[in-house]
Amino acid sequence: MSDSQGHSVAFVRTETIPQSAAPLTAAGPVKWMRDNLFATPANSLLTVAALYVVYLILSATLPWLLNGVWNAGSLAECREILQGTSGACFAVLTERWPQLIFGFKYPSTEYWRPVVAFLLMFVAMAPVLFFDLPRKLLIVTGLFPFVAFWLIWGGTIWVPIFALVGVIVGYLVYARFVAKSFAIGFFGGIAAAMVVWYITGFILPYVTPEEPFLTAVPSRDLGGYMLNMMLGVTCVSLSVPLGIALALGRQSSMPLIKWICVIFIEFIRGVPLITLLFVASVMLAYFFPPDQTVDLFLRVVIMITMFSAAYIAEVIRGGLAALPKGQYEAADSLGLDYSQAMRLIILPQALKISIPGIVNVAVGLFKDTTLVSVISMFDIVGMIRGPILASTDWNGVYWELFLFACAVFFVVCYGISQYSQWLERRLATDHR
Repeated sequence: MSDSQGHSVAFVRTETIPQSAAPLTAAGPVKWMRDNLFATPANSLLTVAALYVVYLILSATLPWLLNGVWNAGSLAECREILQGTSGACFAVLTERWPQLIFGFKYPSTEYWRPVVAFLLMFVAMAPVLFFDLPRKLLIVTGLFPFVAFWLIWGGTIWVPIFALVGVIVGYLVYARFVAKSFAIGFFGGIAAAMVVWYITGFILPYVTPEEPFLTAVPSRDLGGYMLNMMLGVTCVSLSVPLGIALALGRQSSMPLIKWICVIFIEFIRGVPLITLLFVASVMLAYFFPPDQTVDLFLRVVIMITMFSAAYIAEVIRGGLAALPKGQYEAADSLGLDYSQAMRLIILPQALKISIPGIVNVAVGLFKDTTLVSVISMFDIVGMIRGPILASTDWNGVYWELFLFACAVFFVVCYGISQYSQWLERRLATDHR
């Protein structure tokens, strides 16, 4: 380009050319499908085969789900409404949902109590799961087990108060001896708490009022999914610290503590959980005097906690073994004692490594709570196999009930898995 005198002048663009959209094959869904589904002939063949299998499953299940009946009084009424067409009888869920959630013996007028305890559980778990919250909220976490016990079981409030006193005494003993050895402090604290509970057992009959504020509900009346949640949350909460103590005890330099932990871990890992549940239900009663016994729920909690703690101990021992020896030497060079080294340097790193294994044990433990149905505890599976299917109205309804049980278990287990993945990303400081 030139001016009026014939000199060449550089052209300067005055407007920006509008951006063009990327080609369909370079971005968006088409690119994703080419990269992930049809990248190679083999991948294309597998994709087509997988889509065909999905089509077969959906074509058989979707009509059954979409034609489901939600309002009926029995299986016979569902079949009359369907008139021979394929459809699920979800009416059993709408009619029997209180039994599926709370069991068939828990008083219907007291359903608010476990619901309140369930909501308080999220408040109590928040300071533990999300450690950015103020540490003062841990007081709520510490008080929650005793409040939840009183809400669900009812009766006199002195029972959770005396239990709290035992825990406080056990913690004081733990704090006194943990500097020498974590295992000695931990098991010494447990022994001190049990002594306090044994002594308060003689005081309790003299302070129990005749008419408690909340109606007492025996453990045999607990049932449904509520029982699974109670067992899962209680046993996981107890098995993690017990597993840490067993893992550290197995590496202890004191032969007696080391071999006790080794024998305990190897014995529990070699016995099926269902066998331990039968022991808790039948044989454990022979170890108590004829006029004394321990509540069945507590016996089951003890056995499941022992079972899961043995597996968690091995997971944590793997995390301890994965740490280089220099971490222990660094703690010694700083002049830290055993308790400080474990609390500030060793255990935080070992637990971060062990997160996937601990979550795997926790998910398996939560699902294994359904085994209590074999010892006549009516959890959600026991309710389905027992009172619901035994009734003439719903005898023959299987898929709908067990799909509901699968759904509620999947929600909890998937939530635990997602939280563990978030926690791993949150603690991945070594990759930043």
